[in-house]
Amino acid sequence: MSSVVTGEAVVLELRPAGFAARGLSVIIDITAQIILAILLVLLIGRVFGGVLDPALTNALLLSVVVLLLLVVPVTVETVTRGKSLGRLVMGLRIVRDDGGAIRFRHAFIRGMVAILEIYMLGGSLAFLVSLFNERSKRLGDLLAGTYSMRERVVAAPRTLAVMPPRLQQWSETADIGRLPDALARRMSQFLAEAPRLTQQARHRLALDLAAEASHHVSPPPPGTTHPEEFLHAVIASRRERDYTAMMRQRERSEKTAKRLHTLPFS
Repeated sequence: MSSVVTGEAVVLELRPAGFAARGLSVIIDITAQIILAILLVLLIGRVFGGVLDPALTNALLLSVVVLLLLVVPVTVETVTRGKSLGRLVMGLRIVRDDGGAIRFRHAFIRGMVAILEIYMLGGSLAFLVSLFNERSKRLGDLLAGTYSMRERVVAAPRTLAVMPPRLQQWSETADIGRLPDALARRMSQFLAEAPRLTQQARHRLALDLAAEASHHVSPPPPGTTHPEEFLHAVIASRRERDYTAMMRQRERSEKTAKRLHTLPFS
């Protein structure tokens, strides 16, 4: 995971693409270019039917090569802000080092250098350069100030707080309405990350959060309650109460809308 700090001091967590994913996307792009080149050559041969002299034929072939290796890739990257057919399939995008969208200048530099490191050298230079940086950048990325980012990342399932059975009765009468939203978010984040913490850090954080939350909860839980059980009970009860309040609000809104759409108002 790569962290980027924007001008507004916001930290963005971006996942750079690995070499294998980038390699597959390049293979897909080159395959599409070969197919397009064959179609263009066949079209030129059918349209002109052998009436061209060798010099003009070579000029047309050179134009096709420049079109497919430079003009088309640069145009596609510029218009789609870092996409291509292969990257679309693999879920990748070329972005600037600061996480922003690339422009024509970045796409042109990458396209020019790609002619050397990918097409002329068979990708060997791009492979060697990518081994020596953490974002798997090729030479064109280093010169343009860009890298390939993963757009499709599988999100880990979120862990929900579960009401401990022994605190069910206490939670039904406890007053937790004064719990600040910021503290509730910290408690939810801790419960989600708790399984990945060390036992010592987990116990210390649970104690700190439980002590802070106890100032906003009344009455206090039973004296033998574990701090994590207390946190689970508070967050689960808060979630259920918020859901119930939202459903009641929705019912009131539906009843009001029904009355407004009934004669004589309609």
